[in-house]
Amino acid sequence: MKTSDFDYNLPQDLIAQSPAEPRDHSRLLVLDRNTGEIEHRRFYDIVGYLNQGDVLVFNDSRVIPARMYGSLVDTGSKIELLLLTQNSPTGWKALVKPGRRMRKGARFLINGTDDKRAVGTVRDQYPDGSREIEFESKLDFEYFGSLPLPPYIRETTAPSERYQTVYAENEGSIAAPTAGLHFTRELLNRISEKGVFLEFVTLHVGWDSFRPLKTEDPSEHKMHSEYWELTAQVSDRINLAKGEGRRVISVGTTAVRLLENAASNNLSPTLNPGSGWADIFIKPGYEFRVVDSLITNFHLPKSTLLMLTSALAGRENILSAYKEAVDNQYRFYSFGDAMFIV
Repeated sequence: MKTSDFDYNLPQDLIAQSPAEPRDHSRLLVLDRNTGEIEHRRFYDIVGYLNQGDVLVFNDSRVIPARMYGSLVDTGSKIELLLLTQNSPTGWKALVKPGRRMRKGARFLINGTDDKRAVGTVRDQYPDGSREIEFESKLDFEYFGSLPLPPYIRETTAPSERYQTVYAENEGSIAAPTAGLHFTRELLNRISEKGVFLEFVTLHVGWDSFRPLKTEDPSEHKMHSEYWELTAQVSDRINLAKGEGRRVISVGTTAVRLLENAASNNLSPTLNPGSGWADIFIKPGYEFRVVDSLITNFHLPKSTLLMLTSALAGRENILSAYKEAVDNQYRFYSFGDAMFIV
């Protein structure tokens, strides 16, 4: 298996720059992973593909305003930060620009709204180019930062809340769990009224959502860790569904990584409540322990997320579905359309 096996041709004009309105009016490609058959629908039609007793698992992580602009205390030179992972109440792993100015020991200033200021120091530098930084006090995101839209969204007129799911609650992601962006509260109510169980877990989405594989051998790729939490109530309900043969449907690849990481810790389909750091890399050949079906967006070529969907549905099925999506002018990536792998 090579990274180039997961490449496909995508015209640049199919990369969505703004989301569909309303949320649930985006398009939906339904892929039968057993037969390869494809159907074309609207996202609100997804109710018809759900059965009483199914369990939908959502990631309720909320995107933080992790992109910040400021200056060096000594020289006044402009700098940019992208917060990646919080390691302590005041400490973060971050990407920085320009790297030559943000060396170990550099002190910097971030100006916020209402005359708020945050002063920080670069504590360390890692081989991957990221930095360990520490602020003098805990950041209040009400005053600092902006949402870090993906690099392929060049400009958008969408309000910032449009890059959050309607059920986003626990702050910590630097990218949205985008499969959830298609759900409205009304659609969630319709799904619940059908007898489908809605369960919420938390995985804070990190840098790997946009980080391409740089090696032709996927086994050489090192996944970054992402923090997750799974409550006893949710794990018990998912375990019950698995025991009764009911479908567990992941809303997005982030929930897949959480569930499969938690199950792999037990080497079984049984989930235990807990929290921790997930760096699981799911690619073809992986045997899923928990997830039966997946609602997801269309992912970047040669990406870990495209490999994950191929592990569930088969590489040939996925690439065939992507070709049909391109031929039918589907919209791709974070603000794009959706796929339901059944």
